[in-house]
Amino acid sequence: MSVEQQKIILVEDEQGVADLIVQGLEEDGYRVIHLNNSEGLEVLLSTQDISLVLLDILLPGTNGLEICRQIRFWGYTDLPVMMLTALGTPENVVLGLDNGADDYLSKPFKLIELKARIRSLIRRKHSIIQATQKDQDHTQEYKYGFLKIDDYKKVAYCDGQELNLTSTEYRLLLLFIQSPKKVFERSLLLDKVWGINFDIGSNVVDVYVNYLRKKIEKVTSKKAIHTVIGMGYVLKIED
Repeated sequence: MSVEQQKIILVEDEQGVADLIVQGLEEDGYRVIHLNNSEGLEVLLSTQDISLVLLDILLPGTNGLEICRQIRFWGYTDLPVMMLTALGTPENVVLGLDNGADDYLSKPFKLIELKARIRSLIRRKHSIIQATQKDQDHTQEYKYGFLKIDDYKKVAYCDGQELNLTSTEYRLLLLFIQSPKKVFERSLLLDKVWGINFDIGSNVVDVYVNYLRKKIEKVTSKKAIHTVIGMGYVLKIED
């Protein structure tokens, strides 16, 4: 699907911010539908072919976290949702991810980074659809230590317990488990998981790695993902 055919819904109540985002994305050929709140969102999702939703957290009435939960409840599990938030602390990022978001971007942000994240999320959506169609009859499993991934079902397990991962966390763990004991530099993780091949000046990799760690360590006290100081991260399970 060309950029000109891709529709993005922006839910943002700050008119100045919304105008800048709409103008920037439409310059790249996207069609942007701007909403001030969630009113009319379900109808748009059910009647339009939407490629991505940009969702502010601090909205009047129903906040962005609840709206994201509603989107997933309505059955749009594969629709990329990016949270836009002035609340950029790790705790608030975790809240967004727990409520079904695929990615987050803290305000103020650079338009170039927003565009890169959007391209990455949309590419991944189409890649997942294509891979699913291609591998309908093929089950691919990866195991390392107490971790296991069923890549056909897109489910990860730790000590036999299913992990509740976002799509980004899942791709991150899949990359690690496909190459255990390999040290991944942050730039390589950014490229392979987010599809961004330049420095965006963001700690998004560290945030997601730490969040993935916490989900694993809720199940087991054993360490899996380690920091290699000055280099990056590695999946390594000691005997």
